[in-house]
Amino acid sequence: MTAFSAAAGSSPPSPWHFSTLPHKTPTHFDVVSEDGRRVLKVEANDSYGLLSHRVQLPLNESTVLSWRWRVDQFVDGADLHTRAGDDGAAKLCVFFDFPADRLPLLERTRLGVARSVSGEDVPSEALCYVWDAKEAKGQMLVNAFTNRMHMVVLESGRAAQPGTWVSERRNLLADYRRAFGSEAQGATPGVAAVVVSADADNTHGHGLAYFSDLSLVGSTAVRAEARPTAGGTAD
Repeated sequence: MTAFSAAAGSSPPSPWHFSTLPHKTPTHFDVVSEDGRRVLKVEANDSYGLLSHRVQLPLNESTVLSWRWRVDQFVDGADLHTRAGDDGAAKLCVFFDFPADRLPLLERTRLGVARSVSGEDVPSEALCYVWDAKEAKGQMLVNAFTNRMHMVVLESGRAAQPGTWVSERRNLLADYRRAFGSEAQGATPGVAAVVVSADADNTHGHGLAYFSDLSLVGSTAVRAEARPTAGGTAD
């Protein structure tokens, strides 16, 4: 995956692609210098936005996603169980290319509407890793707006020291099976995109987080051309 640190200026380098939803204030994604390194600063201020990197990668035992992140300000009033509180300062999502025609009719219809309204390639399955202020670490939740998105709480509350970076390493196949294994029924989809997300549009709050360069390791990876990849999985 293209490193944030490779950016010539403050804008994330191609093929990272920003998207938001109509009539939403955009979340800011800027490459900045922190602790002597070039990292991604993600600031949500009554806003919504996604930063997506398309990939084509089979999902198997060797597929591992790793990164470092930190949260300097959580979104006040965020509550991942409700639509009114469905906000967060730091989310890292993986989109999977599960065939839409294998979804139940109602789910397929909703997905089609979301894609039409947003004008984006809304994923049929999305798994998001979140750092939340209060939810228990290790908990898995279904998004309040759509059951096409599941969330794993990787970190809970503030780090031991303010401004502390926390390292993560996830086996995507294991996490996918936990979230969507029952519907996959043995046919495992590939990874379609990795997405950094932050929003505070429901609570009208403010969040601030940072992400290091991301590493996605697996077999037979092929980078795809950048194109819109997001929207529609929030209100």
